[in-house]
Amino acid sequence: MDKIKIAIQYITPKHLLSRLVGKFAAAKAGKVTTAAINWFIKQYKINMSEALNCDPASYATFNDFFTRELKPGARPICQDDDYIVHPVDGAVSQLGPIKDGQIFQAKGHSYSALALLGDQLDDAKRFKDGDFATIYLAPKDYHRIHMPIKGTLSKMTYVPGDLFSVNPLTAQHVPGLFARNERVVTIFETEIGPMAMVLVGATIVASIETVWAGTITPPTGKQVFTWDYPTEGSDAITLEKGQEMGRFKLGSTVVLLFGKDAIEKFEDELAPKTVTRMGQRFAKID
Repeated sequence: MDKIKIAIQYITPKHLLSRLVGKFAAAKAGKVTTAAINWFIKQYKINMSEALNCDPASYATFNDFFTRELKPGARPICQDDDYIVHPVDGAVSQLGPIKDGQIFQAKGHSYSALALLGDQLDDAKRFKDGDFATIYLAPKDYHRIHMPIKGTLSKMTYVPGDLFSVNPLTAQHVPGLFARNERVVTIFETEIGPMAMVLVGATIVASIETVWAGTITPPTGKQVFTWDYPTEGSDAITLEKGQEMGRFKLGSTVVLLFGKDAIEKFEDELAPKTVTRMGQRFAKID
């Protein structure tokens, strides 16, 4: 059955399906929207008591519900300066060192940091012998993405690609999954050196957004685009630890890269499938 599920993904028109779902998710469809939200809450056991707005009928679109804001204090941010924090609610896919430029995906599969970053050689060099962490966001999770550490944006890259599912089953069977899917690469300058936050698209992910640029995709592009940002002066974009930096409209994965010796160690309990909660301790920094 696993092989059949993967084979179906290869032949499914994933971009078309994703955009159709995206149109519905953005539509103000009244009772139809509310019915879809109520079904989703029941199906995925969503804890609406955490939401700032806990009334399903009050959301005008499914996207409004899916990217719902949480109540103040629902995700306290660890203020210890010796630690970076989890950027999202989700579950660890993999984490560890970047070895010979390769990032471990799943048993039998690795991919290059260079490919992940859109073949931007100068960017990939900055993460040589560094560390990575891949976090998967399931449909039930909170889908806003926050800063693990204070950082100033220096570059953003849009990389076109496929839209395979990014669930654990697909990660085990599709080679180079996170480096072949559509994605938005953001690079920040931090007190521990460069940090890349890569927002990976997936089947029925209708939109990837950042707080400084709004919607990056859709529409889907056919070539790599890059934007450079000033890191000093009044135009610099600096985000504080725990501050929102982007969001997925329908779920996906975040891959983080850190430079050499930036991370002393990830928290001891972290391993594949470990649940993460935004704002909690993620790693001790050097």
